[in-house]
Amino acid sequence: MASGLSGDAGSTELLADAIVIGAGLAGLVATAELVDAGKRVLLLEQEPEASLGGQAFWSLGGLFLVDSPEQRRARIKDSFELAWSDWLSSAQFDRPEDEHPKRFARAYVEFATGEKRAWLLEQGVKLMPSPGWAERGGGQALAHGNSVPRFHLTWGTGPAVVEPFERRVRAGVERGLVQLAFRHRVDELIVDKGQVVGAEGSLLARSMVERGQESSREVIGRFSARAGAVLVSSGGIGHNLELIRKYWPERLGPAPRQMVAGVPAHVDGRMLPIAERAGANWINRDRMWHYTEGIRNWAPVWANHGIRILPAPSSMWFDGAGRRLPAPLFPGFDTIATLAHIGASGHEHTWFILNRRIIEREFALSGSEQNPDITGKDVKLTLRTRLQPGVVPGPIQSFMDNGEDFIVRDNLRELVAGMNTLTDQPYLDHDSILEQMVARDRQVANPYSKDLQVMAIRAARKYLPDRLSRVAAPHRILDPSAGPLIAVKLHILTRKTLGGLQTDLEARVLDPAGVVLDGLWAAGEAAGFGGGGMHGYNSLEGTFLGGCLFSGRVAGRSMASRL
Repeated sequence: MASGLSGDAGSTELLADAIVIGAGLAGLVATAELVDAGKRVLLLEQEPEASLGGQAFWSLGGLFLVDSPEQRRARIKDSFELAWSDWLSSAQFDRPEDEHPKRFARAYVEFATGEKRAWLLEQGVKLMPSPGWAERGGGQALAHGNSVPRFHLTWGTGPAVVEPFERRVRAGVERGLVQLAFRHRVDELIVDKGQVVGAEGSLLARSMVERGQESSREVIGRFSARAGAVLVSSGGIGHNLELIRKYWPERLGPAPRQMVAGVPAHVDGRMLPIAERAGANWINRDRMWHYTEGIRNWAPVWANHGIRILPAPSSMWFDGAGRRLPAPLFPGFDTIATLAHIGASGHEHTWFILNRRIIEREFALSGSEQNPDITGKDVKLTLRTRLQPGVVPGPIQSFMDNGEDFIVRDNLRELVAGMNTLTDQPYLDHDSILEQMVARDRQVANPYSKDLQVMAIRAARKYLPDRLSRVAAPHRILDPSAGPLIAVKLHILTRKTLGGLQTDLEARVLDPAGVVLDGLWAAGEAAGFGGGGMHGYNSLEGTFLGGCLFSGRVAGRSMASRL
């Protein structure tokens, strides 16, 4: 088999043991597993080779692990029982079609508690020593959220997660087992007597765009491919704003008119209706995961490019009218509850107000390209950026200097005036915001407080890694010595599809009657990360990459066993 095809004009017919549609992380993992079993794989990808690895390459590289050595060294007491309780409290499975997603979720938490870490280390993935505490929760033991820190950051971020599986796939190319078919866009699945036996579609013109940039959709030919097993691992709908608005649930309020895109333009979800036409059951399409702390990228890679702020708990959070968000909607606590609150607020944007002392310690940005110290595996730069006091990390300083959503001023009156220039009318009242901030600042004078956010800050600092590198000591935000003051306008940032093609525990796609659709498998975001939506309504974070790894591995091994 040829090592690669890319947009050659004409009509092409291809044969393989297995077809994998989508060369993101789940597709690479499945292909690697098929290669290990000696199977011939045709890997179809509509984008150019520069985008191999998909969204995972752009990620921060966070991985959900349970009772890991890193946790134990940090004196975190975790267990499968605690993690599964957190998962169920967050997922809130409540539909008949959640049977398979719930089973897949349990299998994934067992994997995260068991062999996941060792399996990744065998691939060459390395972890940073201190787990982070994402999605700190909804305020009660049986509410959404992580009871303990479980977010394990990969040394090298997303590219270091992709690399070992890309390496295994390219080794398969060298062995003649893998055919990389870039610029091959699937338009239909081929069904014969109730079984999916292949795919057909368009050959797209060659494209030399950089990773993440929008590529040409010029059609220069057709192709047809047949195989004994077909995997859909083509991602979700994260850049398809039309579909996001179409399936936006009423429980989150009106669909936003303005959103920033957290993923490239090719994340359009087009394979989901294609698979549905072939007989697949597409479920939970109203379940989504969009962030509330999006900012416009001052140096965009794709159109409407947004970046997520990864906040720690100290910034004050105000809605578009200048009202402080209620407890427990603090930075980094409960994404979906905050999204629903914003939907009911009458404004689509919100604001962080903080100061330089907080931004030095507490702001991080999502994405491999926004964390050059960790992505580049630069120990000295990482220590200086993350631990040295008085240093604003370079990427964050760049947003402060160039980002259109950042206002930096020496006093609150000027800050609020600047904030009002970023909206169509002056919604914010200086005196109201001043009253709320003074009241909050009074609460830090004692080691105890009635302000739940101040209490949350103190509780977070009891976790040593947070105290050393993530959460600023409680102080008055209006203290001039901690300034200048900083305001950040926050947008809804599109990201993940939580629903998808319904599968069984072998990643085999089911039809609407719950019967296996012979010949078709699904993995990654296209399968709701497993089962058709293993997260339910909420994510505990670190579970998107993990879901791609797990469902891709399951799919690849299942396909190999049936060929």
